[in-house]
Amino acid sequence: MARSQSIGTKLTPDEERQILVAAEADGKAPSEWARDLLLRGAVASNRGETEMHLFTELVGIQMLLMNALDPLLRGEKMTREQLAALYRRVQTTKAAQAQELLAKRARRRAEEARRETE
Repeated sequence: MARSQSIGTKLTPDEERQILVAAEADGKAPSEWARDLLLRGAVASNRGETEMHLFTELVGIQMLLMNALDPLLRGEKMTREQLAALYRRVQTTKAAQAQELLAKRARRRAEEARRETE
């Protein structure tokens, strides 16, 4: 398919020099070098969304298993209605739970990094 669309941007002279040097180092025209970089960035962005979706689903599965197995291991039975209610609860809370887990990990990493610099 022929390329017919363009996206423009404004650069400082120093930014332009940096792009020209990088494109030349890759043996590409600046426009081709920039196109490749933009496309790689778009793919990485989509991958991040997919990874977050998968993480959220994994958190949901973990929540479902933990909440369903606990009563079963105690010898209790779950009715179909109880399981359906559990599933609905997991569906409505899994995204918030996933975000909370990521926030806790980020705080832990920041705290560890702070301790290492002290």
